[in-house]
Order: sequence, then structure tokens, then C-alpha cells
Amino acid sequence: MAKIENGRQSVDTRSIRIISSSHIDDESSLGSDSEINGFTSDRQTDKYGFIGGAQKYTEESAQDVPPEVLRQREVKWLDMLSHWDKWMIKRFNKVRLRCQKGIPPALRGRAWLYLSGGKVKREQNQGKFQELDSQEGDPKWVDVIEKDLHRQFPFHEMFVSRGGHGQQDLFRVLKAYTLYRPEEGYCQAQAPIAAVLLMHMPAEDAFWGLIQICEKYLPGYYSPGLEAIQLDGEILFALLRRFSPLAFRHLEKHKIDPIFYMTEWFMCAFSRTLPWASVLRVWDMFLCDGVKIIFRVGLVLLKCMLGTREKLKACQGQYETMELLRAIEPRYMQEGFLVQEILEVPVTARDVERENHSQLKRWKKKHGELNFKSPPRMHGARIVLLAEPPRRQDLQQNPTIILAVPQPTPQLKKSKEEKKSKKKSIKKSQIIEEIPNPYPLPTEPLLTEPPPPPRDPPAPPPVSSKTPEVPPETVTEAPHQQQAPPTDISLAKESFLQQSTLSLSSTEQDTYL
Repeated sequence: MAKIENGRQSVDTRSIRIISSSHIDDESSLGSDSEINGFTSDRQTDKYGFIGGAQKYTEESAQDVPPEVLRQREVKWLDMLSHWDKWMIKRFNKVRLRCQKGIPPALRGRAWLYLSGGKVKREQNQGKFQELDSQEGDPKWVDVIEKDLHRQFPFHEMFVSRGGHGQQDLFRVLKAYTLYRPEEGYCQAQAPIAAVLLMHMPAEDAFWGLIQICEKYLPGYYSPGLEAIQLDGEILFALLRRFSPLAFRHLEKHKIDPIFYMTEWFMCAFSRTLPWASVLRVWDMFLCDGVKIIFRVGLVLLKCMLGTREKLKACQGQYETMELLRAIEPRYMQEGFLVQEILEVPVTARDVERENHSQLKRWKKKHGELNFKSPPRMHGARIVLLAEPPRRQDLQQNPTIILAVPQPTPQLKKSKEEKKSKKKSIKKSQIIEEIPNPYPLPTEPLLTEPPPPPRDPPAPPPVSSKTPEVPPETVTEAPHQQQAPPTDISLAKESFLQQSTLSLSSTEQDTYL
């Protein structure tokens, strides 16, 4: 049965039914890799794919985001990814803020690839991974990689099966790296980094993401001699002196070198130390802001475990201190608490570079020049982008699912254009068209002025001095003289004037015309 220990559920391996490997063929299709490895279909996995909460996942350690908030964040991230270069150059602070809030799970893999610069690297090296994947590889590194495959997250559905698709992709990525950088070869700490990437993206994308992390974010960490990680250990110790003097004095008193406790933290980017919800949040910020996030996490854990006198009473010696740092209390690693503490640590990229410069001088005095000169470290996604400006086509999103949508033919386009032109012509004609005037007037009738006498035919000379009134019948003959087409409006006006007994000069006061 499952037990609750240290705030998380531990798995009793006796309750998991194991199927003998002799009854299972490697080529059988039982479903997922976990079934091939012996875990039956009634297993319980968390939302990250770990069987039985093996990665220290508990409901308390993860902050579930409401679905409506998650949808809003996804829309914002899709907009950023569509205009990535503009956001990174002009509004990088907004990108940083959204990374601190957490990248939506549905877009995390794509966002990591863009943040690390792996997307640009892949587009500029089309076919390179396929070329390396088709090669055999150095037998020396191939044997070591094959021995390490089953050790990477063995309780995750993707890597639980020996020879499953997860381990196959992990082998392809690590073997391709040894061919891409033969002078460095393979380091065991690269395997968990590549495994985390493979959980969120295909093998080719994970390969280029690994390249960027090893060359831009953590250069020299996986080179022979591990000089870069030792140098960063001294930088962490120097920063701890300012951040938590009590923890610094305790470690200095018992002569505990940083390399003893921070090697796995830094080389694996805390993927083997923290609960998985916290790992993802740390990686979101790490790929955005660079290695200073890794230093901040280390400083927070050291201060929480050794920053008070009550804590130090329980570890009076070197052994007790190391045991305490190997078993960090779960409350200090919970997602909400840890992220908030990381954001409050006053350590910047400039502080890291300043300490790196001073520690490098001390290293040269003690050990001489570095045997492996690593490339300069890039502090964050914006520096990576500016160092290698991408082309517009390098940032275009390539959908993995393409729907066949019929495109409109040119004839349809022409018909639409014709319809639009017809509509415009109709509107124009409606505006220009005038209602025919039923009266023999040269201009439009004005209500304030009487109409002038008609020109054709000429009016006969007056018989008497008084002007006779024009009878209504004469008005009705005017349309026949113009031979204008009859309209509803003219008929209405004509019938109205026929019923009137007034003369045309009286229409000045008629408000109905």
C-alpha cells in the first residue's frame, strides 16, 4: 500500500504487479512502454506521466491554474510565438513576466525551443540531425550511453520500458551530440537534461535544445575535467556569503566544498532534486533569464536548510550537514514558495559575471590556465537571440498537424470581385439617379419660389390686365408635354394637385411638396 512520507506519497513496490520478462516479447504491442516493462493498465500516473507520484509530486506542491486563465495565457503565448523577434527585442520584460507566471503546458515545449534558440539553430542546420542520426557513433560513447538509458526517470511512462520509444529517442539525441561535439563526448549529467526536453518535444527539437543549453546556458559544464562546474561552485559560495552569512560560515567551518552538494543541482538543472511542478517552473525561468536562476535556486535551498541557528543545531558535523542537504524539506521545494523566493533573491547576471571574473583570477593562481576554454556564457534568451540574429523564415511556426483546406479557385475570386464591383456600381447609380420632375420646369422646384412660366410653347398674349388663374387641368398636361415616364411619386403629386383648387403660386405655403 502507499504511504505518506514527508508530505508525498511513496510507492510500495510490492503492490505493483511485475510480469516476468520471459513472457513478454520485446516486439509485442501491449500499449504503452509501462505495460511492456511490467506495469499493468490499472497503474496510477500523475498529470506529468510519473507512475505512483515517483517524482515527489503531490497535490499540495502544484498550483493548478483555472482553465479560463490557462486559455487566456495560451492565446497570449500564441501571439508572442507568432511575432517572437518583436517581443524579444521590444517587450522582453513582458516575456519574462509571463515565464515567471509559468508557461502553459500545451505550449511549453514550443516555448522552450524558441527561448533557448533551438528553433533558429534547427532551421539554420536543416538535415544535420538526420545526418548524425544515421551514423553509427563512437563505440566508446555508445556503450556508456546505453548503460545510462534505464537510469533516467525510470518511473515515467516515456522511459519506463527498456528499449521503448522514449529510451530510443534519448539514445539518438545523446549519440548525435557525441558526433556533433566529439571533443566533449558524453557526460552522464546530459542524460536527464535531454530526457526533460524529450518529454516536451520531438527528438530533433530536443537535440538542438540540448545543444543550446550545453553551449549557451551552461558552457563547459559537461567538458572533460568539469572545470566550469567547479568554478561556478566557487561563485555560488561567494554569493552565499552575502546572501546568508550564517550558512556560509557553517559550510566554511566544516570545510564542505561546494562541489560536494551543488554538482547534481547545477549540472542537471535541479531536474533530479525538486518536485516536478517546481522543476518545470524553474526551467521556464532558467531558459528565459539564464544561469542566474540556477544560482538563485541554490541560494534559496541553502538558506532555508542552513540559514537559522535552530537548523544548525541538528548538524554539528560534516556528515550531518551533507545528509541535511541531501534530504531537503518538501515545504521549501513547493512550487509557490520556491518561485516566490527565487524572484526575491537579489542576484543579477552582472553579479554572476563579476564573481566569475574574480574567481577565474583565483583559479589561475592556484591551478593555472583552464584546460578547456568554453565559449562565453549567454545570460538569457534575449542575449542568445541578439548574438545570432535570426532570419524571418527561421521563426515561422511549422504546424505538426496540417489540414487540407480547399483553396478558392481564381474564377471564384473573379466572381467575388465582379460582385463587389457590381454592388459599388449599383450604389453609385442609386446615388446619381434623380427622380423625374412631372412639371415643365428647367430646374428643381423650390418651395420658396414660384415656378417660372414655361418656354415651349410660347404663352399667348394676355387678353385682359388680370392674370387668369391656371386651372388644375393644365397642370396635368405638363407631364405629357415632357413625355416623362410615369412614376409612383409623380402620380402621387399629380393626384394631389388635381384635388387642389389653388393655383401654382399657392404652393409656396404647401408643406407636402
